[in-house]
Amino acid sequence: MKRRHFLYAGAGLAASLTAGAIAQPGQAQTAVSIQYLGHSCFLFSGDGRRILVNPFRPIGCTAGYRRPNVSADIVMISSRLFDEGSVEGLPGNPRLLSEPGAYNIGNLNVQGIRTAHDRNGGRRFGVNVVWKWTMGGMNIAHMGGAAAPIDVEQQILIGRPDVLLVPVGGGPKAYTPDEARQAIQTLNPRIVIPTQFRTSAADANACDIQPLDDFLTVMSGTPVQQRGSSFSLSRSSLPNSGLRIDVMSYS
Repeated sequence: MKRRHFLYAGAGLAASLTAGAIAQPGQAQTAVSIQYLGHSCFLFSGDGRRILVNPFRPIGCTAGYRRPNVSADIVMISSRLFDEGSVEGLPGNPRLLSEPGAYNIGNLNVQGIRTAHDRNGGRRFGVNVVWKWTMGGMNIAHMGGAAAPIDVEQQILIGRPDVLLVPVGGGPKAYTPDEARQAIQTLNPRIVIPTQFRTSAADANACDIQPLDDFLTVMSGTPVQQRGSSFSLSRSSLPNSGLRIDVMSYS
């Protein structure tokens, strides 16, 4: 059994490394526009499509944000709780992905990796889905509301992202700054975009997550690039070595 598990993990790792290699020289090097819509919600535009990840209902920690009712071709949902995974009012008829698994949509391959949305094996808040896809020749992974450490199988499935969006504010449903650092060390991305941290948009009486500065303190020594509410990123603009944190602001 141990040998069979080793062979399975090895095959998965080889597939992950191969996927990373394919995503580099041979694919389009177009720019990807990333727009921050609050909390863990982002809109990615590139390769002729728009992908919206984690639209929400404004309440509690998101009370001061606008509902992200933007047009998209694909909507990815990491979890469905009262304030998370709300697709009410989204325009058009986007393809909705909300369950772990492998999807092929046109020429786009998307993988949803199951993780726990709490530190109790999902017994409190259920399943979180980490979304992984390639856009503009870059491997992108959005961790959603991951709260549990990344195990070996999940690491193999996620692979090494070029761009990793990771929650950093803590609370019962997402990584603390220290846990986020551990996840970053495990996945070894080239760029990290922090998500799900406390801002002035929060309802002070109903939000138990930490501000971004707590994470940046934990990551002291890592280069930080201040971005606005949207910016464009291409493979040629990725760091040649090491890690960079791209901080986005809401407007």
